[in-house]
Amino acid sequence: MDKIPLEMEGEESAIRFRDCFSVRYLQSAAVLCRLGYAIEEAGRGNGRQSPDLLIRHEAFILNSVLSTVAFLESTINELYADAADDAYFFADEEHEALLRTIGEKWRNEKNFDRAPMISKYQKILTIAGRSPFDEGDQAFANVKTLIEIRNHLMHYKREWVVIREGAAAGEGEETMVEKIEKLLRKKFAANPFAAKNQPFFPDKCLGHGCAEWAIINSVIVTDEFYRRLDLPAPYEGIRDELATR
Repeated sequence: MDKIPLEMEGEESAIRFRDCFSVRYLQSAAVLCRLGYAIEEAGRGNGRQSPDLLIRHEAFILNSVLSTVAFLESTINELYADAADDAYFFADEEHEALLRTIGEKWRNEKNFDRAPMISKYQKILTIAGRSPFDEGDQAFANVKTLIEIRNHLMHYKREWVVIREGAAAGEGEETMVEKIEKLLRKKFAANPFAAKNQPFFPDKCLGHGCAEWAIINSVIVTDEFYRRLDLPAPYEGIRDELATR
């Protein structure tokens, strides 16, 4: 499915094709993650980094995270589109029957578009007669947190960030930034370029550790999703391009 299927309609008609942007997003996420890692490795022990280097590092990491969630979203959207459009590219009749079932049982495109991304994965598994993800599954929970980070970044609203210590920590209404810190502080290595007095999010959070964590957990979840459906993952042919460092 990482190849672009072509379809001819007569000798003089246009060629139709269906692209696979999920693969492009995943490739982009991995490339950007590796670039961020290279900057961190080159900068270790070198003291203060130049502003240009720090901006490039932030750009690589930030967009790696955003591309990873774009991969998750386009993956489920592409699968649904193939099912709804009767666009089957499998020789196996059982696989085609599975996609036909998904398309027949979820014909309401507007209803699909309005559903939260993670709910789309769960509902398609249920429609296919497969077990949905357990809410306590670690990788699945990490992906849900990752989507929250993306939503916070994409629909950003400025808010006060208070760095609390000791007894003051946890007082007052919890902000989104504080929620992210509570969920992620011990999940991966912090951004080595962040100063000690800077807040966890975004400064300490958005380093190579975060980008790598995002890619690894997303691929774990999509691998399991396709395994449960007994369908080939669209990125099967580019796994050797998904190194994160």
